[in-house]
Amino acid sequence: MTELGTRLKEARLSKGYSLDDLQEITKIQKRYLVGIEEGNYSMMPGTFYVRAFIKQYAEAVGLDPDEIFEQYKHEIPSQQTEEVAQSFSQSPTRKRLKTTSTNKLMESLPKYVVILFIIIIIGVLWFFFSHRPSSEDESVTENGDSFEYEETQLQTPPVKDNEENEETEEEPAANEEEENEEEEETGQVISAGEVQPDGVTTIYNLSGTDKMHIRVEVLGDTWVSIRDANGNEQVQPGIYKQGDVVEHDSTANGYARIRLGFSNNAKVFVNDEEIKYVQNVTTQNIIIQLSEEQ
Repeated sequence: MTELGTRLKEARLSKGYSLDDLQEITKIQKRYLVGIEEGNYSMMPGTFYVRAFIKQYAEAVGLDPDEIFEQYKHEIPSQQTEEVAQSFSQSPTRKRLKTTSTNKLMESLPKYVVILFIIIIIGVLWFFFSHRPSSEDESVTENGDSFEYEETQLQTPPVKDNEENEETEEEPAANEEEENEEEEETGQVISAGEVQPDGVTTIYNLSGTDKMHIRVEVLGDTWVSIRDANGNEQVQPGIYKQGDVVEHDSTANGYARIRLGFSNNAKVFVNDEEIKYVQNVTTQNIIIQLSEEQ
């Protein structure tokens, strides 16, 4: 057992916590907690999570993580550049696919420009000829035959007062529909987050809408999972990389529990509206509940 492991274990015992208690508080698997106390970091998923788990452990037992990292920096592995590079080399080739798609678009761009130019010319010619006076109209003007023109004017049916009234009545109805649409678009309300006793879970209530679309935008390496009320995984859980987007339509469930391993590296959106974190902790559980309309 290392000096760091001894210090953490003593702090845990002084709090009266068992490993099972600490696992429930930090949501870190018990075998990883044992590995931290014994200094066996090889079982961890990576040095990034070694440091993150030690920080959570220290916070849970009332120790200052910064002081722990400084005092035992000779024992705690630092995140290696090679490991980060390797993890990015194993990530999906999304950037490579985007580059290939961009190159193909640039190759076909001149063709699109030529087609667009031809369409514009055709449109101009059509406009010119459609507004050009016909030969029959020109002959009437040249001969000064105004009688036929006057007769045409007399045959035009007068506008009825009823039609004007109907149009006037339709305008307020259209305005009311537009106002209702605006109210529907801005009706969504996300409550202020309610922090739970475990210190890592925050509950938000969603109202004013009948849909709940979850989107997590990943800004750096972090664990992401989404579960329903029964604890069933709704997306593939795991460590996601910068630029990844995790989405799920939880409307049917009316409930979503989003687990973030490193919350500062992720943004959570509900129906394109960002959730504001109430807590500044490394690992968070974000629970969103869709309220039923009355």
